[in-house]
Amino acid sequence: PGPSSVTTWSFEPPQPTVAVICGSGLGLLADGATGKQTFRYQDIPNFPVSTVMGHEGCLVFGTIEDTSCVFMQGHFHLYEGYSLCQVTLPVRIFKLMGVESVLVTNASGGLCPDFKVGDIMIIKDHINLPGFAGQHPLCGPNDERFGIRFPCMSDAYSKDLRRLALDVGSELGCGDFMREGVYCMVSGPNFETIAEARMLQILGCDSVGMSMVPEVTVAKHCGLRVLGLSLITNKVSLDYSREEKVNHEEVLQISKMRAEVLQKLVTMLISRCQQQNINTN
Repeated sequence: PGPSSVTTWSFEPPQPTVAVICGSGLGLLADGATGKQTFRYQDIPNFPVSTVMGHEGCLVFGTIEDTSCVFMQGHFHLYEGYSLCQVTLPVRIFKLMGVESVLVTNASGGLCPDFKVGDIMIIKDHINLPGFAGQHPLCGPNDERFGIRFPCMSDAYSKDLRRLALDVGSELGCGDFMREGVYCMVSGPNFETIAEARMLQILGCDSVGMSMVPEVTVAKHCGLRVLGLSLITNKVSLDYSREEKVNHEEVLQISKMRAEVLQKLVTMLISRCQQQNINTN
């Protein structure tokens, strides 16, 4: 489909109320939807294009039970050369479409000693390291159509959605590898040095990755409910004597291993949200 059909589809009823942003190797999360229609990023006017392996670069519209959804198969990253305005553009588009809830997923490295490769971490809070250095998606003139100048981020991740994710995970038999923790974003593209990893652990970070926080920040600014799920794809090295080196291929391999479980989790979460009419708390 070309640009005109993208525009027509995006704003015709039923418009999506849930957006799912799929991280590295997790594009399969859209498989639980029916009546799908797919548009490539490159066919959408002024839309960024994915350049990273494991990010399909497609926008998928579909339905889960009675809930209209849009799936974004691939994040955009600072290290790709995009501005934070470009990285977060899809979230503002989703807001204008009528989206009320955003489920963001990604891959991250585990810092918590108790975490294992393949664990799914429900994010309860985050640390935005690029934001400390002035790389923040809300810098610049505030657009009052989306939100206030100084949004509160102490409740960025919905307690109700986090609780529901734990319940659904338990029902699916995922309780043994479901965790909760604090996520830290770095800009990348290099993986962390050992000194950096040790610092992040001291700061209270349970995992570290290169995406997600800008989208979450803008979603919260727009008044959207947010749930963050991070797949632990590797253990971050904290020991100078350790010889194993992390690589992107390993990240994609673990993502593929857990993709089916995550797809079932996301599908059931969206279905259950509809049934329980989860509120904004």
